[in-house]
Amino acid sequence: MQIALLEPFMTGSHSAWARQYVAHSRHHVEIFGLDGKYWKWRMHGGAVSLARQFLKQRSNPDLLLATDMLDLTTFLSLTRAVTSSVPCALYCHENQLSYPWSPDDSDPALQRDAHYCFINYTSALSADRVYFNSDYHRRDFLSELPTFLKTFPDCRELDTVPMIAEKSRTLPLGLDLKKLDSLKPDTDLRRTTGAVPLILWNHRWEYDKNPEEFFQALFVLQERGVAFQLAVLGESYRKQPTIFSEAQSRLASHIVHWGYVHSYADYVSWLWHADILPVTSIHDFFGISVVEALYCGCTPLLPERLAYPEHVSPQEFAEVYYQNCDHLAEKLAVLCRDFLSRSASLFRSKVARYDWGEMAERYDEEFERLVSER
Repeated sequence: MQIALLEPFMTGSHSAWARQYVAHSRHHVEIFGLDGKYWKWRMHGGAVSLARQFLKQRSNPDLLLATDMLDLTTFLSLTRAVTSSVPCALYCHENQLSYPWSPDDSDPALQRDAHYCFINYTSALSADRVYFNSDYHRRDFLSELPTFLKTFPDCRELDTVPMIAEKSRTLPLGLDLKKLDSLKPDTDLRRTTGAVPLILWNHRWEYDKNPEEFFQALFVLQERGVAFQLAVLGESYRKQPTIFSEAQSRLASHIVHWGYVHSYADYVSWLWHADILPVTSIHDFFGISVVEALYCGCTPLLPERLAYPEHVSPQEFAEVYYQNCDHLAEKLAVLCRDFLSRSASLFRSKVARYDWGEMAERYDEEFERLVSER
């Protein structure tokens, strides 16, 4: 098949997903994309720019594959001479209905934020099929829709929610996990006699990853004299939660790395060396950084929410789930003492299914089925 992949925000995980599907699919996938910056403008105006790019290319695809950053209704209206009979799939990496807004963002206070949600809603309504990167994400979006529609004065169209639900599916992210194997260091520091456990943070330095709870648990460990080392990775921005500067000062004697790692190989090396991954996020529709760390042998400590139970079953691994911050500190202290007794590959097999070696076939079959049904 000929697939036109429409991505107005080609950066980070969005770009990796698009390019890796191109590389692994048996179909011919052509990307129509824009630079990954100015995300609000991309949601408003990206459809106009991509429509012009698409028409100039004279593409004749069997399927349109758009992401949640695209105003699909505008794109379809501008290309209707070409795309009126072409089936369309919408892939949702995230959604604006339940994405937590930054406390520094002025749009919610100025009541300018609802339209981003409306773009997601009408795009889902326009698509022939809507895919979500986790089952949690699918259920979350559908549960938020009625509340969102009820904020409008009339003609709320609540009967469109079951229409969207009927055509919604869960299609997990494909990840290039095999590449992590190729970058595995020769020396396994986890098995070193007398080693101190290495605790890892490998998320963005932002409020939605809940760094306060993460570092509070480490402060408790420090007060109790529990031995540990700490590597804080992840991308930071001009504005970041103040807890990072506090933690850098208070935990200085434990820190072996602090800050963004520009080399991907060095980043992966830290994943392979780390022992424990405490996760405190209040928002994760999938959790790429978590899955990557688990694949590389980290033992997680997870809240029983968001998408994490889809990666690691709470029924099978109840010991890695915690209930609150105090519970996290307690479990983390125990794990720091006993980390050498755990298999470094225990959770690898649970997330290996997300590798493109398996997921590309699933994507291809899903899209073939959609085209044949149209």
